This record gives sequence, C-alpha cells and structure tokens, in this order.
Amino acid sequence: MPLIMALCVIIGILIGTFYANHFSGNKLSIVNSGSNRLNNLLHIIDDQYVDTVDINSLVEKAIPQILSELDPHSVYISAKEARDATDDLKGSFYGIGIEFVIRQDTIHVQNVIEGGPAQKVGLIAGDKIIGVDGKPFVGKEVTNEEAVHRLKGPDKSKVKVTVLRYGSTKPQTFEITRGEIKTHSVTASYMIDEDTGYIRIKNFGENTYAEMLVALASLSSHNMHHLIIDLRDNAGGYLEAAVQMANEFLPKNRLIVYTEGRKVQRQDYKSDGRGSYQQMPLAVLINEASASASEIFAGAMQDNDRAMIVGRRSFGKGLVQQQIGFPDGSIIRLTVARYYTPSGRCIQKPYSMGSGDDYQKDLITRYEHGEYFNQDSIKHEGPQYKTVGGRIVFGGGGITPDIFVAEDTTNVTSYYKEASITGLIMQFAFVYTDENRLKLNSFREMNALADYLVKQNTVEQFATYGDSHGLQRRNLMIKKSHSLLEQYINSRIIYNIMNEQAWVEYLNRYDDTVKAALKTFK
Repeated sequence: MPLIMALCVIIGILIGTFYANHFSGNKLSIVNSGSNRLNNLLHIIDDQYVDTVDINSLVEKAIPQILSELDPHSVYISAKEARDATDDLKGSFYGIGIEFVIRQDTIHVQNVIEGGPAQKVGLIAGDKIIGVDGKPFVGKEVTNEEAVHRLKGPDKSKVKVTVLRYGSTKPQTFEITRGEIKTHSVTASYMIDEDTGYIRIKNFGENTYAEMLVALASLSSHNMHHLIIDLRDNAGGYLEAAVQMANEFLPKNRLIVYTEGRKVQRQDYKSDGRGSYQQMPLAVLINEASASASEIFAGAMQDNDRAMIVGRRSFGKGLVQQQIGFPDGSIIRLTVARYYTPSGRCIQKPYSMGSGDDYQKDLITRYEHGEYFNQDSIKHEGPQYKTVGGRIVFGGGGITPDIFVAEDTTNVTSYYKEASITGLIMQFAFVYTDENRLKLNSFREMNALADYLVKQNTVEQFATYGDSHGLQRRNLMIKKSHSLLEQYINSRIIYNIMNEQAWVEYLNRYDDTVKAALKTFK
C-alpha cells in the first residue's frame, strides 16, 4: 500500500507539471497565434496585471493608435466628440442662441441669434456672462469646451445666466429656456455687382442644398446673370449634399463623382437633368483648406467644363469613410473607398500608412515650396487626365484651379504677423466695439459702417492699444501694413456689430480671388 500511494503521488506530480507547463508557460504563444489577440491581451491584463487597470480608458487610447496606422482619415471619436461633430452638419442643436468669445477668462456675448432663446429674454451683444445656474463662472475654468457644456442642453431645459452689462455695475440674471438653434451652411449670399451673384458655403450638411436653392432664388430675383460659389476653407461634409448641388448645374447624365474600394464596388453618381441653372456662367473659388465634398463639387464642375475653378490647389481629401457606432455613442470612421472625379482623378493626395505627422504638415510644406505664390511650384504626381471638352487636368491629389491666384504677401510685415498671431487685433476689435456699441449700432448698412470706421483711424488706435499690451510700436512697419491692418481690424468690428454676411461682403471688396473670378465673366 505505501508503494502504491507513493507511485500515485509521483504520477500526479508528473501530470500536474505537464499541464502547468502546457497551459501556463505557453499562454503567450496562444495569444500570439490567435485571431483575436487584442481581445485576449485585454483579458490577460484585466486578470493578471499587478495593478488595477481601467480597461475602458486603455481601449480609448488604443483604438486611435491602431486606426492612425491605416490612413490619416480613419479615426475614433468619443461619444461626446461625436455629438459635437454632427451639430453643424445636422443643421441645428439645442442651446441658448449666442455666439461668444472668451476674453480675460470671461465669456463675452459677441452676437445674439435673432429669434433665439437668449434674445427673447433680453440678452444683448456685449453682455459678459459671469455666472451659470447661480454659481460663478469666471477664471481659469472658463474654456470654450466648458462654456458649451454648460450652455447647451436638452430642448425645453432651463438655465440661469448671470450677466454684467457694459456701463452697469449690478449683475442681472436671466432664466433661459433652451431651444433649437439653426446652423447655416450658406453664410453669405448677395449680389456682388449688378450682374453677379455670390454664395459662400462653409460646409456640406443636411440643409446645404435647400439653403443654396433659397439663395439662388433670391439672387435670380435680382437679375443675376453670373454666379460665384465660394468654397474656400470649406472642409467638406456629406457627399449627398455635394452631389445635389452639382446636379443643379449639370445637364442630364453627366458623371459627378464615383467611389470605389477593395470591398466596395464602383458606384457612379450622375446628374438627372432637372437642375435649374445648367446654363448659368459659374466660377468656383477654392484654396488649400477646401476639402472632401468641396473637392467633389469643384472636380465635377471642372471635369465637365462647367465652371472656371479659381484660387489655389485644394487640400486633397478623397478617402470615403463609413461611420460605425458603438453602444456608448462613440464611433469610428473607417476608410472603405476613394473618391474619383469624372475624368478618373483620385482626389486623395499621396500618404504613407502611419505617417500622420507628415500628412498634417503637407500644407506647411506647400507653403515652404512656394506653391501659394507661384503656380509653377505645384507638384503634380501621376498621369494627366482630360475633361469632357478635352482640356488637360492634373491628378496627384486635390483640385488644381484653372486660374491660379497667389497669396498676396506684399504688405505683410513682422508687426502685422505678431498682431494677428497673438490675437491682439481680435481683442482690440472687441474692446473697441464694446466701448462704441451705442454709436456703431446706429448703422444699418455695411458700407456706411465701413466708411465711418476708416474716418476713425482704427489702425492708430490699435497701435496705441498694442503698445500698451506688449506689441511694440513700429511706425515704418505699421505704414507698410496699414491697408492689411485696417481691413483686419475693421472687418472684425463689422462682424461684432452686424453678422458674418456683412463681414464677408466687406472682405470681398479687397479679395484678389473674387476679383479674378469676376474677370472670367468678362
């Protein structure tokens, strides 16, 4: 019996050692060879790591890193960021209806949206918000993100806002019922001369096409014979909005854009011939910040010989993302295909997998190579393509304009750069607006206000303000940059008193790209 028991113990030890070595010592090899290694790794960390680990936080950090190894536009967006990212494109959100800037750790109301909740209770431009819901809201905690978080909210919810009005020492408290605030894609629409309409579109959202139709109808009633569509600094949005817009200007059965990917079959988007402005002479303005849907529209107009493209080479974003949601509200945007213009050009500029930093610095590289100043500095990679009419157009990323307009740096000085970059011009414009609001509010027309501001010599007033705020006066530089300083300062004051359309109208008076577009019609 003792011999049998000893033999059983020995056999048990051998069996235990075998299984321990097989399943414990080789666990890592199982993870490495499995098809779901990342999931297994997270389970092992959660089960065996020496310290407690927040797995959700680890995943939040890991997913963006994984996607960044694919291409520059496959991204992870947290639940909160996803909500914010869709507000502009959806065309509305719920809030109190103000535009604000943060100056000296305090919210300053820049504009009150007409008919919005804030206007209904009596808030006015120039009010300083110093408290929210009975608690002070000033100091270092006042950030743009925190301000939006406190002022936005569900429909019909209430928020108490305490403000200090200019010229008063006694705070006032307003209870505001949040409501739907409309956002607009078409930020300016007017007759730029007696024959030419102008429409500026800041993005391609759910309401862009409808807003453009309203703008076109209004301009047509003013006897419009030519049209400028300004897509500069328009980073894109929904493909459908760009296709709808292009359809309005193209004859029947013209290719607008097509998409194709490894697992996505080619899909063509063509015009249906129902557009009401198929014969309207058209110019489209683009620059290096025009991307995605902007490039789809510009490319469709160029390849169909339908419009003159004026400005500088566009960004070059031609990757199609599919949006995939997670239960917590976060999403990933995964690239599944590429956009191609009607001639077959891929809009996407070249990139290397995992080279996000170089990709983001591309615009700086273009600037350093002189592309903003000389059309011959534009590097075209890949083959040439032909439009419907046989004109040669170039691939290699982005849309190269038919008419190149260089960035004008003739009067730029180091003084002007510092005044712009430091934000001093913006600060001065707001202070000036606040101190002269009563007089400035008496103007109803942009041109009249612009003429008044010229007489006030705002450049000299700014130079004094800047000198007292760390920007040393440089009289020779101020003289050389006088026109640029005046345009920048006065445009911001006009924006503060009126709206974005008035601001755009004022700047267009001096805009070389707009002037070049107007020449094409002659």
